[in-house]
Amino acid sequence: MAEAHQAVAFQFTVTPEGIDLQLSHQALSEIYLSGVRSWKKRIIRIKNNVISGVYPASPSSWLFVVIAILATMYTRSDPSMGLIAKIQEHLPSIFTKNHSGLAVVSAVLFSTMLWLMLIFTMRLCLKQLLSYHRWMFEQHGKMSTTTKIWVALVRIFSGRKPLLYSYQGSLPNLPVPAIKDTVKRYLESVRPLMNDAEYKRMTNLATEFESSLGNRLQWYLKLKSLWASNYVSDWWEEYVYLRGRGPIMVNSNYYGMDFLYVTPTPIQAARAGNCIHAFFLYRRKLNKEELNRIPGTVIPLCAAQCERIFNTARIPGEETDTVQHWQDSDYIVVYHRGRYFRLRVYQAGRLLSPREIEFQIQRILDDTTPPSQGEAKLGALTAGDSSGVNKRSLDCIERAAFFVTLDDEEHSMMGEDSAECLDRYAKSLLHGKCYDRWFDKSFSVVYYKNGKSGINAEHSWADAPVVAHVWEYTLAVDSFQLGYNEEGHCKGEVDSSLPRPQKLSWEITPEQISQSLAVAQALADDVDFHVFSFRDFGKGKIKKCRVSPDGFIQMALQLAYYRNRGTFCLTYEASMTRLFREGRTETVRSCTNESSAFVQALEGGEPADVCRRLFRAASEKHQHLYRMAMTGGGIDRHLFCLYVVSKYLGVDSPFLNEVLSEPWRLSTSQTPVQQVELFDMVNHSEYISCGGGFGPVADDGYGVSYMFLGENIINLHISCKHSCPETDAHKFGGQIRKALHDLLKLLSPNLKESNKTDEGRPEVKKDK
Repeated sequence: MAEAHQAVAFQFTVTPEGIDLQLSHQALSEIYLSGVRSWKKRIIRIKNNVISGVYPASPSSWLFVVIAILATMYTRSDPSMGLIAKIQEHLPSIFTKNHSGLAVVSAVLFSTMLWLMLIFTMRLCLKQLLSYHRWMFEQHGKMSTTTKIWVALVRIFSGRKPLLYSYQGSLPNLPVPAIKDTVKRYLESVRPLMNDAEYKRMTNLATEFESSLGNRLQWYLKLKSLWASNYVSDWWEEYVYLRGRGPIMVNSNYYGMDFLYVTPTPIQAARAGNCIHAFFLYRRKLNKEELNRIPGTVIPLCAAQCERIFNTARIPGEETDTVQHWQDSDYIVVYHRGRYFRLRVYQAGRLLSPREIEFQIQRILDDTTPPSQGEAKLGALTAGDSSGVNKRSLDCIERAAFFVTLDDEEHSMMGEDSAECLDRYAKSLLHGKCYDRWFDKSFSVVYYKNGKSGINAEHSWADAPVVAHVWEYTLAVDSFQLGYNEEGHCKGEVDSSLPRPQKLSWEITPEQISQSLAVAQALADDVDFHVFSFRDFGKGKIKKCRVSPDGFIQMALQLAYYRNRGTFCLTYEASMTRLFREGRTETVRSCTNESSAFVQALEGGEPADVCRRLFRAASEKHQHLYRMAMTGGGIDRHLFCLYVVSKYLGVDSPFLNEVLSEPWRLSTSQTPVQQVELFDMVNHSEYISCGGGFGPVADDGYGVSYMFLGENIINLHISCKHSCPETDAHKFGGQIRKALHDLLKLLSPNLKESNKTDEGRPEVKKDK
């Protein structure tokens, strides 16, 4: 076995003449170069820690302060007002023999303390500046004088070249809202969902909670907010994700799709070669902290979630899982036809070229070794109910940079029914065969037989925008930077001496796998998906109506749901709180008194001008709620943390119990395009990502993900369950289409709706 010999640095045998030592120069060279790579990463990490640690100052500013203080001393001035002399008195006796040296050492110590105080002051000022969020509530296109001054000050205090984690120490903490404000906003949010008797009962529960137990629980939360970086995030990760004992497949994991109309190459190994190389280029930029804030803005976002993108796995436990992250990993694990392979992507300390990775992937595809007993469906253990696994047998997979599946299926927009093709594609990415994905890895990448690809991500360690950022970068680098040769293979040469990928060995009894697979298969079969690209109009025409595109979609969803079910429901829209340190998400309750009034007026045949006025009121209310959620004024995370405290204290709250048990029958999320500079939508309009989606949150509800592409396209992903007779993903999709047209007609009756773009345009194969 070639890989076994590569792992041995030297061999020796005992002979009558003594010990015969045979050194493997190739192995020793590999060890040396790997060590050099490891030390380079350590040095970069130390350097970046120093730079981020003194931010918004720079390490070189220390020398400037020292020189300035020494210069003033030589002019016989004392900028320290006697402190340098005080320091001299307390220095060890070793310096007393040289008075000038003693003065210099004292001045350097004083300069260092002054420099640290300046850093602390600058960081405190920057933190106070970043706590200003009034800019978000100003009218679009109009900036107040206060905000203009604020922007200038932020730029001054931000320095020239901040690294990825430079702002972490300057970001403000998430504030704890007042109990009365949260209760008031909660009651307002549920009013359209309750009749008078139900609302009165809930008002009584809320009033009693606010005046008694609520204040006691609030005291504990305020104490935590003073001590912890974020009073929500650790409990959110633990209790919402890691302590959940149900399957994470479908219920928690989410997916991202490939380009909609383009497959850069039809060769599976070549597509994997380019994309895997691009993932490691991203990791290199991440390790060097070269990934920065949103281009063209002064607003930093918390980057804490980025730390666990790679080399991370969710480790199952009896009562709670844990998220384990390793500092480095030089390999990936590849699944193909029931076998698991360890593929090293570094050779002699260098990252393999895309062509070399393609060569290694092709070796796996050509390998005819049968799976070990129980190996083929081992991945089902990460898809069914969580009950703990043998860590040692899975250590290699858990420590891998990420997981790769080489799928034998083909998915694309090709075929007579392109919509049906997209539906199957989405289901494949969400759950596959229930055993050919590793749902516990931070993310798994799927490469199909025809060159199509996709990504599946575990949710506990980070939220979708973080994974979407990696995925956008990978797709762009694959197509626009690395490219393919005329035959569709990766560019470059191959080192044929590369050791073969190592097949992992297993000794597993299949009983537990069968049980887990049965649970997962039933869950997967129950998922109903509908994915479509709405090309009649996009955010371009929506903005011409002077309406927020997100608010427009949310009102369309409210209208579609009301037409579909004849009632309103508790609606969840995800909003980020990364303006704060270690912030994750908050809920925007999109079903409001204003939105329900608009829908009822439209469906009740009210005059168009009345409906337009009600629509604008509903849209403005939605935007206000979205901004409140982003700036720490949300409802649900506060109520969730109050509930956690009540459980710790062992006290029961009828109000909190009822709030936390309410089902989200309409769960929605927008997938933002974060790196528009990587894609040329004018000259390469066919490179359209289809976005991503997730499974339904409630058994009798819908999950809806949407993405605005350019000015004229909206991609939507709709999920629900076959087992619920009241839900149908395709029927709901039809209602959304109709609602979008009806809203545009209402707001701009004279505006032409259709772009005359063929939704079923053929897929383009890019073989070059």
